[in-house]
Amino acid sequence: MLTVDFDRFPVEPGMSVLDVGCGQGRHSYEALRRGGDVTAFDLNEDDLAEVATMFGAMDAEGQVPSSAAYRTVAGDARRMPFDDASFDRVIASEVLEHIVDDESAMAEIARVTKPGGLVAVTVPRYWPEKICWMLSTPYHEVEGGHVRINKGADLTKRLERQGLEAFATHHAHALHSPYWWLKCAVGVDNDTNPAVKAYHRLLVWDMMKAPKLTRTAEKALNPVMGKSFVVYLRKPAQI
Repeated sequence: MLTVDFDRFPVEPGMSVLDVGCGQGRHSYEALRRGGDVTAFDLNEDDLAEVATMFGAMDAEGQVPSSAAYRTVAGDARRMPFDDASFDRVIASEVLEHIVDDESAMAEIARVTKPGGLVAVTVPRYWPEKICWMLSTPYHEVEGGHVRINKGADLTKRLERQGLEAFATHHAHALHSPYWWLKCAVGVDNDTNPAVKAYHRLLVWDMMKAPKLTRTAEKALNPVMGKSFVVYLRKPAQI
C-alpha cells in the first residue's frame, strides 16, 4: 500500500533515493522496482533486517532492474550519516509524527536532498487522527508512538522554512480512516473483534485485488476523509 504517488514523485533509473524511516520498506521496494539506487534508512534494525531480506528476494526473482541498487542503513533521522546533497529523491512517510524534535529531522531531509531534487512527506491527516486520539489513549501513548497531530498547512510551512518549495499536496487511504476509528473504539490491540476482523479482510481484499468499485470510492473519499496527508516539495536548484 503506497502513500506516495510516484506519478507526482517520479523515480527514474539510476536516481539516488533515500527512504527515511522506511519501516517495512513499502516505498523502498517501489523505488527499487523503478530502477532507483535505494537507501532504506531507519532506527529500527529489526525492520531493516526484514527490508534487506526482501531486497534480496526481489533481486533473486528478477524484480530489480540492472540500473538499480539497494542498501539498508541504521540511524537517527535527526542526525543522518549522509553528505550534503546526496539524494535525488527523499521520502519520509509516516515518520515525522513519531519524532519529538521533528524540526531537526526536517532540516536533515532538506540538507541531504540535491538541489533540484524532490521530497515527499506524509503524515496522518489532522481530523481523522484527532478522532483516534479522542477514542483511545493507548493509540498514541505508547513507546515510539505518535507525539503530535500535524495540520497539513502548518507542516508544509515548516518544511518550506527549511528551504524547500511545495508544489503539490493530496490525501490518501480514506478507507483506512474508519478502520482505525473502529480499532480505537474497541481497543487498538483487540484484533479478535468481529467488526475489526471483517474490516481488515475488506482492506486486504482491496489491496490484493484493487477492484474498480473500492478504488473509485476511495479516490472520491480521499479529499474528505483520507487518513494521510501528502506534500511534495522541491529543493531549489543552485544558481
